[in-house]
Amino acid sequence: MGLLAKKSSSNNGGLLAIFLVFAASGLVQVVHGALVACPYQRSPCFRKKMSCPDECPTNAPTNPKAKVCYVNCNSPICKPECRNRKPNCNAPGAACLDPRFIGGDGIVFYFHGKSKEHFSLVSDPNLQINARFIGLRPVGRTRDFTWIQALGLLFGSKSFSLEATRAAAWDPEIDHLRFSYNGEELAIPEGMLSAWESPDGSLRVERSSDKNSATVTIRSIAEISINVVPVTKEDDRIHNYRLPSDDCFAHLEVQFRFYGLLPEVDGVLGRTYRPDFENPAKPGVAMPMVGGEDKFRTTSLLAADCATCIFSPVAVTRGQQGLAVVDYGTLDCTGGATSGNGIVCRR
Repeated sequence: MGLLAKKSSSNNGGLLAIFLVFAASGLVQVVHGALVACPYQRSPCFRKKMSCPDECPTNAPTNPKAKVCYVNCNSPICKPECRNRKPNCNAPGAACLDPRFIGGDGIVFYFHGKSKEHFSLVSDPNLQINARFIGLRPVGRTRDFTWIQALGLLFGSKSFSLEATRAAAWDPEIDHLRFSYNGEELAIPEGMLSAWESPDGSLRVERSSDKNSATVTIRSIAEISINVVPVTKEDDRIHNYRLPSDDCFAHLEVQFRFYGLLPEVDGVLGRTYRPDFENPAKPGVAMPMVGGEDKFRTTSLLAADCATCIFSPVAVTRGQQGLAVVDYGTLDCTGGATSGNGIVCRR
C-alpha cells in the first residue's frame, strides 16, 4: 500500500509539472467564470467574448445578493464588470426616494411633479418612458410629497408598463409588482430568474429576486433595474410626511442604462444625457429642485403627448443607424441618501 501511494503521488506531481509547463506556454487557458459578450451592434464590444471575474463568475447567479457579471456596452474598454442586480440609487440614471434623480451628467436633483399625474422621464425618437407619481399634501404644505408608483414604456409600436401595487402595510413576503404588455396583463411567476420575453425578442423581463425586484431589457435601447419599497415609519418620522394609517405608499426605485439616445433626447431625466445640457440644479444646495411640470406632463402613463415629447413609433427602424453611444454607466457618486449634492461626476 505504501509503494502504491508513493507511486500515485509521484505521478500526480509529474502531471502537475506538465500542466504548469503547458499553462506557461499559453496552451492551457484557465477559465474562472462564464463567457459574456455585448449584444449591441453599435458597441465597440459587440460580440467580443470575455470571461467573468472571480468576484462575479456568472451573469445569472441564483443568489439574489450575488453580484452579476456584465459588459458595459457603452464603454470603449471591453472588460467584464460586477454590479448589483437592484438599482444603485447613488449612480447616474437613478430615480429613487421622493423622487431624487441623478442625471446622466452625474448631478443630483429633485423633481416633485404632482400626485396622481404622469410625467415624461425620457423622450427620444426611439423610446418614451413616463412615470406616474403618487403622494400626499399635508395641511400647511404648498406642494405634494411624491414618489414614482409606475413606469410606462413606448418603443416602436409596442407598449409596456409596470407598477407597484398599493399596500396598507408593507409585507416583504407579498409581491407588489404588476406588469402589462400591449395592454394585456403579464403573469410572471415569482422566483429568482423567472423571466418573460416578448414574441419578437425585443423585450425581456426577468425577476432579480423572488419578489419585488426585476430587470427590464429593451433590446439595443435600454435596461431598467427596478425595486419596490415602502415609505417606512422612519422615513415618515424624519421627513414628517404624515402618512395615513392605511397606505405605506409602495413605490419604485429605478436605475436606467441607455444604449444610443439621440442628442435631442428630452424628459425630466433624458435631457441630462444631451451632450450640450446645462443642468439648472444649483451646486451646493441640499435639495436642488428643478421644475418644468407643464413641459413634461403627459395625459396618461402610455402617452407621448407632453410639450417636449419627441417619441415616434417609426423611429426604431430609422434609429438603428448611427445612434450616439453615451457612456455614463461607469460613473458612481456613492454614499448615503443625500450623497452627490453639488457634486458633478464627469468622465
